[in-house]
Amino acid sequence: MHIETLMQTPLWRNGAKRVLAAAMLTALAGCSLAPTYHRPTIDVPASYKEASGLWTSAAPADTQSRGDWWQIFKDSTLDALEQKLDAGNPSLAVALSRYDRAHAYEGQLRSGLLPHLGVDGGPSNNRQSNNRPLRGSNQPNEYDANTAQFSADYEFDFWGRVRNEVAAGNAAAQAASANLASAKLSLQSQLADLYIQLRGYDIQAHILNDSLDAYRKGLVLTQNRMEGGIASGLSVARAKTQLSDALAQAAEVTAQRALTEHAIATLIGVPASKFSLPASDVQIGLPAIPAEVPSVLLQRRPDIAAAERLTFAANANIGVARAAFYPSFSLSAMFGWQNTGNGSLLTAGNRMWALGPIGALSLFDGGLRRAREREAKASFDEAAGQYRVTVLTAFQQVEDNLSLLSNLSREAHDEDDAAASAQDAATIATNRYSEGIVNYLDVVTAQTSYLQAKRNAEQVRTRRLQASVNLIRALGGGWSDSDMKKPPTGQPVAAVP
Repeated sequence: MHIETLMQTPLWRNGAKRVLAAAMLTALAGCSLAPTYHRPTIDVPASYKEASGLWTSAAPADTQSRGDWWQIFKDSTLDALEQKLDAGNPSLAVALSRYDRAHAYEGQLRSGLLPHLGVDGGPSNNRQSNNRPLRGSNQPNEYDANTAQFSADYEFDFWGRVRNEVAAGNAAAQAASANLASAKLSLQSQLADLYIQLRGYDIQAHILNDSLDAYRKGLVLTQNRMEGGIASGLSVARAKTQLSDALAQAAEVTAQRALTEHAIATLIGVPASKFSLPASDVQIGLPAIPAEVPSVLLQRRPDIAAAERLTFAANANIGVARAAFYPSFSLSAMFGWQNTGNGSLLTAGNRMWALGPIGALSLFDGGLRRAREREAKASFDEAAGQYRVTVLTAFQQVEDNLSLLSNLSREAHDEDDAAASAQDAATIATNRYSEGIVNYLDVVTAQTSYLQAKRNAEQVRTRRLQASVNLIRALGGGWSDSDMKKPPTGQPVAAVP
């Protein structure tokens, strides 16, 4: 159904200003058909299972600067690599493009809140058909038509369709911003994790090289003893086996280090064939993890913020779908000049203008609008469910890494004790073999146990460092001393924002 009224009627001309003003005020105070938005609720625990920090009410803080959190490891090479990540990583560039696209789309939607203005014009030479219907006998075959006009149109957002579209677009843009931050945090933590792993391989290579030196000396000693008739060929064979096995382990560590180095190159946007990191056996210091981790830090996670914003956008889109059940109203205006090519175009006699409202309502659509409303509601349910999944996953990740840090600390202590005992055993066995008290099997067994214990201790240390990185990532980035302050006692527990 379409209704058009032009300003030529006296009634309209007399009351035009009043009608137009009333319509504008009504549009500004128009209702919204979107349901009242409530953030999906989560059954939030009062505290972490693996730590004493409390989950407390707080404002969203996902836009906080996370700073150069990797500096907690105090490694200048890692600092330099992280700085290269921002400029060189291709995945980060893709996330930035998505962010720019989302904000551009929001601008498109926001334009619907304002009138659209236009201007057009042009001269034309025309010929009409001799058999044109209703052609007058005195009409010329050919004629000129010159026009110049201004136009404007504005849709009155009585039902909040445009405003809900803008709200949804704004929320989607905010989600894109959070996704960009999430991608950046994820890539930063991946780089730190790989770098820690690479330095772990360096230290394992150093351990193996020390063992290889000892094994080579042992092989020479055994061969000399066999030549002197003191040792048997079996001892020599055992010494060679031990050396060959250690060489194979060293080759495997070298291969894994190369793969890790290639992955780091890709992260910072450099071809693997043009990138290398010198080996270093300097251990990365374990960062000080606070004994209490307030779960308010979890609210800085950008993926949680993105999931919540997408839920809000889905809720606004329900209002967009519902607005289709009501008529739309707009106001169109035009002013210009027109003539047939004779004389000046811009004269009073050549003026033309029109002003009037337009209303439209779909009477039958075969259930299209109902289906779109159901689709919008289902999209909201999906977004709300995904938000809950994101929050629960966040809690799991924090608990996982808190548990890992706690248990790996005890494991590291035990592995260090085992390595120290194994070293003593290897020293005693070597000395007793030199004295002819034990055979070389005892030496091989003790040295192999020592090598394995040292490698196990270093692997546990690497895992502790990686768990530290993953905890920082799970909490949405690094922390400062002020972040570690506990909230006031008795502050109410609230859902994740």
